[in-house]
Amino acid sequence: MSFGIALSVRSRVRECTPALFNQVIDGEQTARVCAEIEDALEKVKRGEMSREDFETFKADQKKRLAIFTPHAMFPKGRRVNEDAVPSGLSMYDVDHIPDPRGYFQTMIGDRAGELGIVLGHVTPSTEGLRLFFVVPEGMSLEEAQGWMSRQLGDADYDGCVKDLARCSFAVPREYILYLDEEELFKERKSLSPDPNTVADGNPLPFVGPQPHSVAVLKTPVAPVGREEGLGAINGEASKALTNGETAKASPTVGGLEGASFRGIPYADIIREWWLHAGGEPQEGERNVKLHKLAVNLRAICDNKREVLLAVMPRFGLSEAELKSIVDSACKEEPKGISKGMQSIIDALEMGISSDEIEDAEAVAEETGVKVNVKALPIGLRESLVGVPVSMHLPTLCGVLPLAAAYADQVEVEYCDGNHHRLGLMAIIRGEQASNKSVVKNAVDVWKRQFDEEDALARKREEEWKELKKRRKANEKAPEDPKVLIRMVPVTVSCSTLLKRLKNAQGHCLYSFGEELDTLRKTNGAGSWSSKYDIYRVGFDNGEWGQDYNSDQAESGVVRVAYNWTMLGTDGAMRKCFKSDNIENGLSSRVLVSEMPDSSFARMPKFGRRTAEDEARIQEAVTKLRSFSGFIDTPRLRKAIGTWVEEKRVEAAKDIDRVKDTSRKRAAVIGFRCGVIFHLLSGKEGETKACLDFARMMAEYTLTEQIKAFGEALRNQYVEASMECQRYGVNHSVFDQLPPLFTMEDLSALKREHLPRNSIIKIISRWNRDGWIEKTDSKHWKKILKSDKMTK
Repeated sequence: MSFGIALSVRSRVRECTPALFNQVIDGEQTARVCAEIEDALEKVKRGEMSREDFETFKADQKKRLAIFTPHAMFPKGRRVNEDAVPSGLSMYDVDHIPDPRGYFQTMIGDRAGELGIVLGHVTPSTEGLRLFFVVPEGMSLEEAQGWMSRQLGDADYDGCVKDLARCSFAVPREYILYLDEEELFKERKSLSPDPNTVADGNPLPFVGPQPHSVAVLKTPVAPVGREEGLGAINGEASKALTNGETAKASPTVGGLEGASFRGIPYADIIREWWLHAGGEPQEGERNVKLHKLAVNLRAICDNKREVLLAVMPRFGLSEAELKSIVDSACKEEPKGISKGMQSIIDALEMGISSDEIEDAEAVAEETGVKVNVKALPIGLRESLVGVPVSMHLPTLCGVLPLAAAYADQVEVEYCDGNHHRLGLMAIIRGEQASNKSVVKNAVDVWKRQFDEEDALARKREEEWKELKKRRKANEKAPEDPKVLIRMVPVTVSCSTLLKRLKNAQGHCLYSFGEELDTLRKTNGAGSWSSKYDIYRVGFDNGEWGQDYNSDQAESGVVRVAYNWTMLGTDGAMRKCFKSDNIENGLSSRVLVSEMPDSSFARMPKFGRRTAEDEARIQEAVTKLRSFSGFIDTPRLRKAIGTWVEEKRVEAAKDIDRVKDTSRKRAAVIGFRCGVIFHLLSGKEGETKACLDFARMMAEYTLTEQIKAFGEALRNQYVEASMECQRYGVNHSVFDQLPPLFTMEDLSALKREHLPRNSIIKIISRWNRDGWIEKTDSKHWKKILKSDKMTK
C-alpha cells in the first residue's frame, strides 16, 4: 500500500503517485509559501519580527501547502486513524537545528541506504530535518522511530510522530537532500506490529532497500518549468488531486478516470450540482437524489448508459444498486441539457460561481462581451477574486493601465506597421454608491511596488528640500537628486509633471484618481483642460513640453509615458468631456467602463482576496517589469487587424461615422490589452485565449465609447448630419436597400436629410469596396455573393 497526498490539511486524501509527488515539489505555490516562511525567519534574525509572531505566521502559511501522509493511505479520503491502512513507511523529525543540511551530511551521509531512508528534506521552517524511511520488518511505528533515534544518536526526537494520520508538509525540490523515488513508491505490505519479534530494544534484520539502489542528491534537481511543466499545486496538480486523473476511483466519485464534458471533469460538475440540490444525499433521500442527478447527467454523457454508470457517485451503493438507478433514469425520454445543468456548465467554463451565471448573461447581453475568468492569466485572474461578476469588466479596465505601466520597457508592432508602447488610460464611471471602490481595492494591490519605491524616493527628495531650505546665504545649494517617482496624483501641476517625466529615465508614470470631479474642479495648471493635450500625446508616447523664461518653472521637452485610472460619476465625465475633448480625440483614447446600475438593486456580495491571491498579483507585477525590448506578436496583430476590418464593414453598411471613428483606437486599446495578457500568460506564442481577450477588450471599448460619447460626436458631424440609427447586424442601412436602388432610396432610410455630396461619398465608398455597381445614371445594383463567385 502506498502513502497519501492532499491539497491541504483539510482536503481529502488520495493515493500519492510519482507524478503527483513531482507536481507538488515543483509547484509554484510550494516554492512561494516556503520562500515567504524563510523570509519571515530572516526578519526574526534581524530583530524585525518576534519569535512568537513568526510561529503564528509559519502555522498560517503551512495551511497553504499540500501534505503527504507517509504513515498510511486513507481509502475513504478522510485522514482519521480508524480508516488508515499503514504504508510501511515511517516519518522521523529532527527539530530546531541550526544547519539541517550540515546535520544530514554529518549524521547520515552515505548511510542513508543502510538506514532505509527514502526521502530526506529540510522542513518548511528551514530549522528542521524530516526523514521518510522504511519500517524494519516486525516493528511498529513507535518502535521504528525509537530505532532510528538510536542510529542517529538523537535522544530528544519527536515521539508524537507515531500517529498514523500524521501529515508532512510539502517542500520545494531544492529543500530535498536525498530521494530514492523507486523505493519511496515501491509497493510493500502493511507491516503490523508484533511485540514478540523485538527483544530488549535490539533491531531486527533490516529488510528495506539496499545501498546500491539509492541516489544521493548532492545538488538540487532542476525543477520542472513552472509554465511548461506539470504546474503549481493550485494549477495542474490541483486538478489532478481533485479530479482523480491518475488515482483509483474515490468511494464517492464515479469510476471513469479523467472523464470530462467540454474539458470540465464530471467530478466538478457533480460537486456544483450538490451545491444547488441542497447538499449531498442524507439518510432516506439517497436514491431519489441520485436518480435526479442521473437524469440530468445523462444529457452530458451523450445519453450513453455506460458513461453515466461510470461517472455517477456511489455513496456506498453496490454495483447492482447503482445500475438499477441508472437504468431507471435511462428509461425516461432524453430532453437535452436542463437549464440548471446548463448554468452549472456555463459557470464552470467561465470560472465563476453558478449563482452568478444570470448576472454574467445579463452583462454579456448589455455589453456584447463575456469575461472568461478561467482563461485569464496570473494577476488578472486574482484581480477578480471576490468581485461580483457584474463588476468584472470595470475591475479589469481599472488595473490594465497600471499593468501596462509596469511593462513600460516593452515595444510592440501594431497591425499598421507602427511601433507602440503600452499607453492606456481608463475611466470607471458610475453613479454615487455604485461600488466603484471595488476597482480601487484591486488597484491598491497592484500599485504596492510603485508605492514602496516612491516612498523612499520622496523621502530623499524631502531631505534635499530641507537641506536647500537650511543652507546659508553664501552656501552652495545641494545637488538635486532627480529622484524617480512614478506614482503621481492626478492633480499634479503641469510643471511638476514635466519634472517627473524628465526624471523618469524612460519609465511610465501612473496616476489613480478616486474622484474625477476633483480633477475637474482643480484650478490653474492642474486642471483637466490644461492637461488633456498631455494625455493625448501620452497615448502614443509623443512629445510635449513647455518653455518659461523663469527659474521657478520647469521647462523642457519630453516623451510622455503616462497612464492613469480614474473613477467618477456620469455627471463629472460629461463635464470633463465636452465638445473640445471629444473632437480632439481624447475620448477615443480612453478605455471607458461603466459600473452596473445599482438602482433598487440588492446589496452585492463581495469576497476577499487571500494572501496567496495578493502574492500572485505581485508575481504578475514582477513578471511584467522583467520584460524589455521588442516583443513580436504576429497572431495578435492579425486578430486585431481582422477585427478592425470587420468593424469597418459594419460601419460602412450602417453609414455610421461614429463607429468608423471609434473602431480605430478601440482596436489599438484591445491590442495593447492583449499584449499584457500575452506577457502574463508566460506561454510560447499568442494563445487563443489571448486573442479572444484582445478582441473582447476592443469590442467592449468600442461599445462603451459609443455609449458614452457617441451622441456628442454625432452632433459634431454637422456637414453630413451623421446622426445614425443603431441597427443590428442584419438590419444595416445597406441591407435594407432594394437590390436596385437610387440616391433617393438611400436618403429615405435616414431619419434626417443627407446632403447630396454626403450620399455621393457613401456610394463611392461602397463602389470601391465592391458592394455595388452602377447600372445607369441614376441606379446602382447591389452585388450578391453569387454574382462575385460568377465573376
